[in-house]
Amino acid sequence: MIRVGVIGAGHLGRLHANLYNKVERAHLVGVYDIDTGTGQQAAKDADCRAFQSAEELLQEVDAVNIATPTTQHFELAMQALALGRHLFIEKPITTSVEEADRLLARASEKNCVIQVGHIERFNKAMRALHSTAVSPMFIESHRLATFNPRGTDVAVVLDLMIHDIDIILSLVDSPIKQIDANGVAVVSNEPDIANARIQFENGCVANVTASRISQKKMRKMRLFERDSYISLDFLQGNAERFLLSPDAPDTNPTSFAMGKMEGDRTRYIYYDKLSAPEGNALQMELASFVDAAINGTSPVVSGMDGRKALAVACKISQKINAQTL
Repeated sequence: MIRVGVIGAGHLGRLHANLYNKVERAHLVGVYDIDTGTGQQAAKDADCRAFQSAEELLQEVDAVNIATPTTQHFELAMQALALGRHLFIEKPITTSVEEADRLLARASEKNCVIQVGHIERFNKAMRALHSTAVSPMFIESHRLATFNPRGTDVAVVLDLMIHDIDIILSLVDSPIKQIDANGVAVVSNEPDIANARIQFENGCVANVTASRISQKKMRKMRLFERDSYISLDFLQGNAERFLLSPDAPDTNPTSFAMGKMEGDRTRYIYYDKLSAPEGNALQMELASFVDAAINGTSPVVSGMDGRKALAVACKISQKINAQTL
């Protein structure tokens, strides 16, 4: 068993606290929030102790879950690492790459695990790709949300787009060659809608759009590769693949044959609905953290993964800010 505490009892923090009670080998010790009433209510709901300070909580746990506003991540994480506590940090890992680097260096010194809360890695659509080799050369993603005042303390790039940045970096095994971006602040002081074009050295291009002022929600990504097209719907948890193959239908019974293309060589068009087991993505994410902390292994989304996604997000933000000056 590992003793876990949650710092930050807002919307996400309360969800985390409640789900730790369902994670094997996790013992939820307690919750702390700067708002005493909020912390006490979250503790009551999760049947655990409400702590009066972060320092008091850190003394009683082996691992800490930080679900506070991003501006508080670095200071709280460094306090936890000073005591040798493993860390789960909601995305983005910190407000700057410099802070992330200092955090990773300290975690290495203390031999502590850091997992970053890029929950879409545990989405059913994403998990359905695990059994499929993917080498995309063009990626199109749209992450659109209706307006919610929660989260407007950071630009939409760090609020929403960073999810897709993390996924894209996990799929494309190549350094970034160039980034172009633009965005507009509509209802807040930070960009609420943004688009980025990320070019990789291997030739892959990702066109990424994020908005938090849309009328309808959308979380979709399309991957195009040689002879294959994959569609991911993160809202529905669906993954579909269309494939060109030289195999005739009777030799490929696992896919649905849709037709064929004639030319220099005959290729058959197949459709696959990729599948993965059902499951609560957030609970899986927390279970991954607990396993990594107990076993001393790298989690699915490591601190370095969080740092890489943050670095790209910061570059996109810099490009947008340069255009608005």
